[in-house]
Amino acid sequence: MRLLLPAVLLVPLVSTALPAQAAAVRVVGEGTPASCTSQAVVSAVARGGTIRFDCGPRPVTIKMTATAKVRNTSSDVVIDGGGKVTLSGMGKRRILYMNTCDRAQVWTTSHCQDQATPRLTVRNIGFADGNSIGQVAEGGGGGAIFVRGGRLSVLNATFTRNRCEASGPDLGGAAIRVLDQYRDLPVTVVRSRFTNGTCANGGALSSIGVSWVIQNSVFTGNRATGSGANPARSGKPGGGSGGALYMDGNHFTVRITGSTIQNNRANEGGGAIFFVSNDNSGTLHLTRSKLRNNPSLGFETAGFPGIFFKGRGKPQVKN
Repeated sequence: MRLLLPAVLLVPLVSTALPAQAAAVRVVGEGTPASCTSQAVVSAVARGGTIRFDCGPRPVTIKMTATAKVRNTSSDVVIDGGGKVTLSGMGKRRILYMNTCDRAQVWTTSHCQDQATPRLTVRNIGFADGNSIGQVAEGGGGGAIFVRGGRLSVLNATFTRNRCEASGPDLGGAAIRVLDQYRDLPVTVVRSRFTNGTCANGGALSSIGVSWVIQNSVFTGNRATGSGANPARSGKPGGGSGGALYMDGNHFTVRITGSTIQNNRANEGGGAIFFVSNDNSGTLHLTRSKLRNNPSLGFETAGFPGIFFKGRGKPQVKN
């Protein structure tokens, strides 16, 4: 069986998808690929503002020798690759990190879990071969991008072959892991593509208690590789749920519009989407989207192939 919803790839964007650009503009590169270095990216991200690239006329991959980290004193950090830049973790490291509760990135408030800034936007850029294995702070996960606090927006970005731990009961997000957003406002993902990510849970996206608005995006070839689910069954390491998306917590909402989720796989539940609202208040909405060939090797919700859902009522499917 399959759940097939006609895909419409052009829908109005939510008005909150992008924060205002910061006044400061920082340029990585001096017109050549060789001038676009990992060190320049790390320095620019730490200083904040709008970051652009001058790496020559052709597409370029910047090999990251260190993780770029957002300072919590920044208001806006906008990383704009101009459609020609890919940041690569080379299979060795996480690419981008923001955590308002990490004192090493400057402690600004005792209410760090509900801090309004930094507002991080990544757009027109690729993230490839990120790897957060061994990064256990805040529970791990987030092979390409890890975010806690502030706000995150993703526009016209690609995520390829990112990964995190292969097993574990509640870590995840081969591409992106998010914890806490300011005033529980949603993460926005628009016109982006997530391909061939692997992690214990959430072969693309993972979060706890975080809402999402996902529009006009594609998830394909992602895998949840753990086994034993959460909490882990006896003798198993845990994980294996949410081939593409793994969302856990209490009250939160996920809205997916005009998107395609296909050819993803979970060893346990939710080959496409794993959604658990522990207090049964969370809601899942699917509009004009296509789910196809997302095997759940362990369990899923009857009538919704590829989805495991525990929340308020049933998943809301429209058109």
